[in-house]
Amino acid sequence: MNARRPYKRPMPGWWRKNPFFVEYVIHEATACFVAAYAFILLAGLVCLAMGEQSWNAWLAQVRSPMAVLAHLIMLVAIAYHSYTWFRIMPKTLPPIVIGGKRMSPAAITGGGLAAAAVTSLLMLGLAWGALS
Repeated sequence: MNARRPYKRPMPGWWRKNPFFVEYVIHEATACFVAAYAFILLAGLVCLAMGEQSWNAWLAQVRSPMAVLAHLIMLVAIAYHSYTWFRIMPKTLPPIVIGGKRMSPAAITGGGLAAAAVTSLLMLGLAWGALS
């Protein structure tokens, strides 16, 4: 039997030396907060389908101080995730040409952020109107 062991490359954190990779890792890690919030909303939907008692229990849980703090943390993480997603968008899209000139990455990012803000405000207005 051969006594040699297979080579295991050390992982000293080389990615932490490059700001691009650090930002990439943070962007990907914030996706976990997006998934967690999706599961919270899905749980609320399931409780709503189960009846008023389950819905009220879910609401009480979501309104607890720890849940509110968790929601604030998720809000910050999701906002950062959205911002970095819109910053990546111009690099992944094919060139957009308007009037014979290529649209700048800043204009694409700004347009995406503006569209998201307007849509969010419209949805908030619709929700507010439905509650009134």
